[in-house]
Amino acid sequence: MTKEMPVIYVISDALGETAEFVSRASAAQFIGVRTRIRMVPYVRDEAHIDDIIEEAIRDQAILAYTLVLSKLRLYLEKKAIEKNLRTVDILGPLLKLLSEETGMEPSNIPNITHRMDEQYFRKVEAIEFAVKYDDGKDPRGALYADVVLIGVSRTSKTPLSMYLAHKGIKAANIPLVPEVAPPSELFEVSSQKVVGLTLRPDHLNTIRTARLKSLGLGASADYASLQRIVEELEYARGIMRKIGCPIIDATGRAVEETAALILEILYKGERNV
Repeated sequence: MTKEMPVIYVISDALGETAEFVSRASAAQFIGVRTRIRMVPYVRDEAHIDDIIEEAIRDQAILAYTLVLSKLRLYLEKKAIEKNLRTVDILGPLLKLLSEETGMEPSNIPNITHRMDEQYFRKVEAIEFAVKYDDGKDPRGALYADVVLIGVSRTSKTPLSMYLAHKGIKAANIPLVPEVAPPSELFEVSSQKVVGLTLRPDHLNTIRTARLKSLGLGASADYASLQRIVEELEYARGIMRKIGCPIIDATGRAVEETAALILEILYKGERNV
């Protein structure tokens, strides 16, 4: 029987991406426990906090928050203590430590990391790049990409490309199909810039079968055939070995986890994970 984790309210004066990532990463450590996360972004005043507290009482929620304004952090903690709610301050302790180390006060500007700066435009450019060079639509993208993801169908190439794009990484992805020769561009770039993605055959079979059903097609189609999948994976591994690129087995890994491994490969030169 699946256990349920208390609702986690992710409270932020911006989008709440940091608190959400920490919450999901923490919850993922409890296998078999269903996690419910509610996002509460752009909290800018005490009245909004009062509303959140009232709703959190009904859910007996855990409050995970990233609030840069100290008055809002203190107010939220005060109200949570009054109502016997548990809280996790994700930014506060580090802000305090950095302030002590530098002798400076934080700027207390909400959403400062999302300002229209160079990093923001790099992310937008990376997203546009991922869309343009998705699924091998234009193999020339491999020549200009920061990373090229290769693998058979349904190995999460597109979701990973988009996730990496939000980190400012220009990712192109190219599908490997036995009946179609890989584009020449794939062999013209550094092998360290190419990452091969693979899955266990049974896991890929489950994913493809579900995909066919969602399209109203029969699960017996060759696309989901275990024999066909094994042949495709062997073909893909042969291409990856020829290129000499790192290979990641993404079986059972969330997109975020696989993306972290890809970034580790790019920055540290790891080979097989």
